[in-house]
Formats: sequence, C-alpha cells, structure tokens
Amino acid sequence: MIRTILLGAVASTAFIGVAYAGEGDFLVRARAIIVAPTEDTSDILPAFEGGSVEVENAVVPELDFTYFVKDQWALELILATSPHDLEATGTLEGLGKVADTWVLPPTLTLQYHFRPDATVRPYAGIGLNYTIFYDESATASLEDAVGNTDIEVDDSFGVAFQAGVDVDINETWFVNADVKYIQIDTEATLRSSAGGTNEIEIDLDPIVAGIGIGRRF
Repeated sequence: MIRTILLGAVASTAFIGVAYAGEGDFLVRARAIIVAPTEDTSDILPAFEGGSVEVENAVVPELDFTYFVKDQWALELILATSPHDLEATGTLEGLGKVADTWVLPPTLTLQYHFRPDATVRPYAGIGLNYTIFYDESATASLEDAVGNTDIEVDDSFGVAFQAGVDVDINETWFVNADVKYIQIDTEATLRSSAGGTNEIEIDLDPIVAGIGIGRRF
C-alpha cells in the first residue's frame, strides 16, 4: 500500500511538473490587461476655468519578457499600448468626448521572486517607465465648440510598482496574475482656432491589472 501511494505521488508530480525559473532562465508572458487611470487633472487654462477631462479605462493585450539574473532576481520588460478617450467634465461636461490618444508606456522592472523553485511563485517589482503619447486627436464635439484644434501630449518618465504570481500548469507553461501601478504625469496643449492655446496637467497614474499565460525557456 505504501509503495503504491509513493509511486502515485511521484507520477502525479511528474505529470504536474515544475516550471520554476532560476539564473539564466527566460520567461515570456501574454496577458489581457485593464488600464484604469486614477487620474488627477487640472482645469483647461486659461480659457476654460472649471472645465477639465476624465480619462477612460482601456482593455488591451500585454506582452512581457523576463530574464533571471539570479535565482530570485529578474528583469522584466513590459510592452503594451492602449487607446484612451478623454471625456469632458465640469463646465465642459456637455461636450462629452472631446479627444482621444494612444499611450505606449514601455516599463522595465527589477523583480524579487520569493519562491522561485515552488509551484506557486509570488513576486514583487519596482522600476521605471517612459510613456509615449501618440495619435492625439480632437473630436468633432470639441471642434464645433472652439474651432479646429491640434492636441499635443508630452511624453513622461515615472516609477512603476508591481506584484504578481506565477502558477505552474506543467514543466513549461504557467498561468500568471499581475498588477502594476505606473506613474504617468503629463501636460497636454490644445491649440484652437477660436479658443487660443490652452494647457491641462494630467496625472494618469494608472493601475494595470492582468491575467494571462507564460512560457519558460
């Protein structure tokens, strides 16, 4: 009986496998993420005191690459881009959606893996991101109100914090859950034919939460 139980345990372990990572290993993960800004925005000044914008959430795919420099220390490069609508608030609320932009915030984090040789492997990380804004555009609603409008959003540097967990499927594949807080502070300039030049400070500071699958190489 004992021999049967031991053989069964060994067989079960072999079937489940351990996709643990250590020094020199390379992981690739694909996630579905929600980018949820916790934004704090100024008024659009000087022409629209009391008017501001709210940045909407986005759901997009994310890809990341992780390299273990030591058994418990790894570097992760996070790549994703997300579209965001800007909804008017305050005295401009009646305009609805006034602009949209794409955000590309490549982020590099240094991770500490608490149990790199276990089936369930939590980790935490801290790093830097460089955020690029592109394809900014005004909506017809805004241009009907203030004339033709060009929008420019400044790129930014910021810190990033991360926590997550990998859980084995087998020796090669694992599932992943991850959450990040990314500091993104920027300034947008609106140049309108009727409204002149106006600026707004936007602290996006999104929480990025995702779940996905990964592979160990």
